[in-house]
Amino acid sequence: MNCPCCSGKSYEDCCKPYHTGEKNAPTAEALMRSRFSAFAIPNGKYLMETTSPGKRQFHNTKDLQEWGEINEWTKLEIVSKPSMNKVEFKAFYTDENGEQQVHHELSQFKMIQNRWYYVSGEFLD
Repeated sequence: MNCPCCSGKSYEDCCKPYHTGEKNAPTAEALMRSRFSAFAIPNGKYLMETTSPGKRQFHNTKDLQEWGEINEWTKLEIVSKPSMNKVEFKAFYTDENGEQQVHHELSQFKMIQNRWYYVSGEFLD
Protein backbone atom coordinates (compact mmCIF):
# COMPACT_ATOMS: atom_id res chain seq x y z
CA MET A 1 0.00 0.00 0.00
CA ASN A 2 1.17 3.55 -0.71
CA CYS A 3 2.09 5.50 2.39
CA PRO A 4 -0.73 7.86 3.44
CA CYS A 5 1.83 10.68 3.92
CA CYS A 6 2.09 11.12 0.12
CA SER A 7 5.85 10.47 0.03
CA GLY A 8 5.45 8.21 -2.99
CA LYS A 9 6.94 5.29 -1.03
CA SER A 10 5.21 2.19 0.27
CA TYR A 11 3.92 2.34 3.84
CA GLU A 12 6.37 -0.44 4.79
CA ASP A 13 9.32 1.64 3.52
CA CYS A 14 8.11 4.96 4.90
CA CYS A 15 6.04 5.51 8.07
CA LYS A 16 5.42 1.95 9.27
CA PRO A 17 8.87 1.55 10.95
CA TYR A 18 8.11 4.69 12.98
CA HIS A 19 4.62 3.48 13.90
CA THR A 20 5.93 0.10 15.07
CA GLY A 21 8.78 1.65 17.07
CA GLU A 22 11.42 -0.03 14.90
CA LYS A 23 12.88 3.44 14.15
CA ASN A 24 12.42 7.02 15.28
CA ALA A 25 11.69 9.73 12.72
CA PRO A 26 15.06 11.32 11.80
CA THR A 27 13.69 14.81 11.06
CA ALA A 28 10.78 17.04 12.04
CA GLU A 29 9.32 16.57 8.54
CA ALA A 30 9.53 12.77 8.84
CA LEU A 31 7.73 12.98 12.18
CA MET A 32 5.09 15.29 10.65
CA ARG A 33 4.54 12.82 7.81
CA SER A 34 4.35 9.85 10.20
CA ARG A 35 1.81 11.69 12.37
CA PHE A 36 -0.37 12.41 9.31
CA SER A 37 -0.19 8.70 8.44
CA ALA A 38 -1.11 7.88 12.05
CA PHE A 39 -4.30 9.92 11.64
CA ALA A 40 -5.04 8.19 8.32
CA ILE A 41 -4.54 4.62 9.58
CA PRO A 42 -5.47 5.57 12.51
CA ASN A 43 -3.00 5.07 15.35
CA GLY A 44 -3.88 7.28 18.33
CA LYS A 45 -1.26 5.60 20.52
CA TYR A 46 1.55 6.71 18.18
CA LEU A 47 0.14 10.24 18.04
CA MET A 48 0.17 10.43 21.83
CA GLU A 49 3.68 8.93 22.08
CA THR A 50 5.06 11.49 19.62
CA THR A 51 3.49 14.46 21.40
CA SER A 52 5.99 16.32 23.59
CA PRO A 53 5.78 14.91 27.14
CA GLY A 54 5.15 18.44 28.47
CA LYS A 55 2.08 18.83 26.21
CA ARG A 56 0.44 15.41 26.68
CA GLN A 57 -1.92 16.63 29.40
CA PHE A 58 -3.74 18.61 26.68
CA HIS A 59 -4.42 15.47 24.59
CA ASN A 60 -5.62 11.92 25.04
CA THR A 61 -5.20 8.77 23.00
CA LYS A 62 -8.95 8.12 22.66
CA ASP A 63 -9.66 11.55 21.13
CA LEU A 64 -6.67 11.31 18.78
CA GLN A 65 -7.81 7.84 17.66
CA GLU A 66 -11.38 9.05 17.16
CA TRP A 67 -10.29 12.12 15.15
CA GLY A 68 -8.45 9.73 12.83
CA GLU A 69 -11.42 7.37 12.56
CA ILE A 70 -14.20 9.89 11.86
CA ASN A 71 -12.32 11.63 9.03
CA GLU A 72 -10.98 10.30 5.76
CA TRP A 73 -7.42 11.63 5.42
CA THR A 74 -6.74 12.04 1.71
CA LYS A 75 -3.58 14.08 1.12
CA LEU A 76 -0.64 15.73 2.86
CA GLU A 77 1.13 18.70 1.30
CA ILE A 78 4.33 20.04 2.85
CA VAL A 79 4.18 23.80 2.18
CA SER A 80 7.51 24.83 3.69
CA LYS A 81 10.16 24.04 6.29
CA PRO A 82 11.12 27.47 7.66
CA SER A 83 13.56 25.93 10.14
CA MET A 84 14.85 22.55 11.31
CA ASN A 85 12.09 22.29 13.92
CA LYS A 86 9.14 23.81 12.02
CA VAL A 87 7.00 22.38 9.23
CA GLU A 88 4.14 24.15 7.47
CA PHE A 89 1.66 21.72 5.97
CA LYS A 90 -1.84 21.25 4.60
CA ALA A 91 -3.71 18.10 5.55
CA PHE A 92 -6.67 17.38 3.30
CA TYR A 93 -9.53 15.28 4.61
CA THR A 94 -13.22 14.56 4.29
CA ASP A 95 -15.05 15.12 7.57
CA GLU A 96 -17.79 12.98 9.11
CA ASN A 97 -20.44 14.99 7.17
CA GLY A 98 -18.76 14.31 3.82
CA GLU A 99 -17.39 17.86 3.57
CA GLN A 100 -13.91 18.47 2.11
CA GLN A 101 -11.63 20.16 4.66
CA VAL A 102 -8.07 21.50 4.76
CA HIS A 103 -6.11 21.74 8.00
CA HIS A 104 -3.33 24.30 7.38
CA GLU A 105 -0.81 24.48 10.21
CA LEU A 106 2.68 25.61 11.09
CA SER A 107 3.85 22.92 13.51
CA GLN A 108 6.71 23.18 15.95
CA PHE A 109 8.76 20.14 16.92
CA LYS A 110 11.46 19.55 19.49
CA MET A 111 14.26 17.03 19.75
CA ILE A 112 14.39 15.44 23.21
CA GLN A 113 17.00 12.76 23.92
CA ASN A 114 17.65 12.19 20.21
CA ARG A 115 13.95 11.83 19.33
CA TRP A 116 11.60 14.31 17.63
CA TYR A 117 8.29 15.27 19.27
CA TYR A 118 5.36 17.44 18.21
CA VAL A 119 5.10 20.49 20.50
CA SER A 120 2.44 22.80 19.10
CA GLY A 121 0.78 24.12 16.00
CA GLU A 122 -0.41 27.49 14.74
CA PHE A 123 -3.47 27.30 12.52
CA LEU A 124 -3.14 29.23 9.25
CA ASP A 125 -5.77 30.31 6.72
